[in-house]
Amino acid sequence: MTHPHFPTPAPARPLRVVVADDNPVVRAGLTALLTGRSDITVVAEAADGQEAYEAALRHHPDVVLLDVQMPGVDGLTALPYLVDLAPVMMLTYSRESATVEEALRKGANGYLVHGEFTAAQLVDAVRDIRQGKPHFTPTAADALLSQLRRGADSQQHTESVPPPREFSEPLSQVQPNVGESSGRVRYQLSAREAEIMNLIASGMTNQQIAAACFISEKTVKNHINRIFAKLHSTTRAQAAAKWLGVN
Repeated sequence: MTHPHFPTPAPARPLRVVVADDNPVVRAGLTALLTGRSDITVVAEAADGQEAYEAALRHHPDVVLLDVQMPGVDGLTALPYLVDLAPVMMLTYSRESATVEEALRKGANGYLVHGEFTAAQLVDAVRDIRQGKPHFTPTAADALLSQLRRGADSQQHTESVPPPREFSEPLSQVQPNVGESSGRVRYQLSAREAEIMNLIASGMTNQQIAAACFISEKTVKNHINRIFAKLHSTTRAQAAAKWLGVN
């Protein structure tokens, strides 16, 4: 009796990464770390933004790891061009809030500050970025939340509130404008619930909120259930409308 022959499925193609950093020691360390994984390969290294762009054109990577401060063409200058070619994660010593915010506005899918992550966390972040899951280390997450809070402060000085945007707008283009203080009092939200409601109103998904707040998606969902109950809302759009004060 002959047995049917089933073809062996082809192994998944390794995740292709371009590493861009002007420090050769950092580049070598990142390359050694990532190429030690069976499902990741570093296809090119670059010492500035121009080299990173040329490498991305040539190698079609799945992820680009990009430093901010580099001689010649720096990371932020190259970023808008690179995001058209591949997801980009900033991997840098630059921790200034303005730099983090500019990187997000220009399309970065994540922002990791050296010294704030382990080797395993970096590998997980690289894998997740290809699947559209953003990663932020604490400094970058704080900068994102500070941006939201500044939007809340400016909202208190305006006489009218525009209707809420469609929630399909990319995170990199979000310019939040919410009244956190009055909303917390009115709806009796905790500090964490108000923080998460701000992120919901800015258009972030549960996945993005979990990454920004360093909590699990299940915890995000639990917070959202409590928020919806306090706002007497059943949808994100309805909750955001109440939070923004348009009802």
